[in-house]
Amino acid sequence: MRPASPPIGLHLAATARLVSRSFGDALGEAGGSLPEWLVLLNLKIRPAANQRELAKTVGIGEATLTHHLNAMEKQGLLTRRRDTNNRRIHIVELTAAGEASFLRLRAAASAFDRRLRRDITAEQLASLGDLLDRLAANLRVSDKRSASWDGLIGSAPSTTPPAGS
Repeated sequence: MRPASPPIGLHLAATARLVSRSFGDALGEAGGSLPEWLVLLNLKIRPAANQRELAKTVGIGEATLTHHLNAMEKQGLLTRRRDTNNRRIHIVELTAAGEASFLRLRAAASAFDRRLRRDITAEQLASLGDLLDRLAANLRVSDKRSASWDGLIGSAPSTTPPAGS
């Protein structure tokens, strides 16, 4: 027997891939990438983060983060220095070029968010958020890792990208 509509997981996965690819394309047109945006965004939220904390908040492994940080450091977007209290820890900080890249990618993320929200009411967005939360709860997700956008709510207007970016 054929279902009346596609399974919700399949529909959600296909939509998520489309949104993710489109967001990556928008960031690429602005000269960046999603990993770069997440690193810059998190360094704006926590200006002097260590690599371990940064990997956790961005949601990638430390080795993968190191790869991205190496490239970003070569581009002059950030600096890394050893913590004076614990030489095994590297502190990551934005440079002036990193600040400029953050502003450029924030503009691209904001434009993408406006495009994504087009013709959707505030009530519909609230319902979507509730539904996504319910789907996650239905999976009984016990791993409560912080999302890469945690800490944005209530942050200063100059660093706050639009919700959903």
